[in-house]
Amino acid sequence: MILTEQEKNTLATLSARIDALEADREIRNVLSRYMTLCDQPCHDKNFPQLDDLFTFDALWEGVGELYTKTFGQQVGRENIVTFLNTYLAPNPHFKKNVHYLTSDHLVVHANSAHGQWIMLQISTYENNTSEAIGARLNIDFTRNEKVWQMSHFRTQRLFSAPWNPDIDSMIKQAGAAQ
Repeated sequence: MILTEQEKNTLATLSARIDALEADREIRNVLSRYMTLCDQPCHDKNFPQLDDLFTFDALWEGVGELYTKTFGQQVGRENIVTFLNTYLAPNPHFKKNVHYLTSDHLVVHANSAHGQWIMLQISTYENNTSEAIGARLNIDFTRNEKVWQMSHFRTQRLFSAPWNPDIDSMIKQAGAAQ
């Protein structure tokens, strides 16, 4: 079958659009896997691990006054994973941890991409205190050998508030008081 120039152009345009959609989905899967590993570390080698999610020369940094002091900058995949593991199980920092992502914006350009998300993190610590943290994530991604990885991860705290994980008991107590 011989294609006309218009058909070739249409196929090229459709192919580029499909590539962009696939890249978008793959990038979102990288970030989703990162959040899953931050919530509940999993060493199942059938799924990517933290070191699979970052480029060799990646930069992970806290932005803003509090997070610059708290997190600083971690340069290189190995340093990033070592740093993150100080917060993750089996280390006793978090008793429970859940991340939610929203308000996303992702732009893909061939082998690079930039995204921004608002993250809500609900955490209970080993001392049984809990808080809700809102943060803005700005993340750059790079495609290496057809695999998307994070190359620059920035997190900036927007707010935090105490959180009561025992809300069901509070509701029962309020109902019993009436």
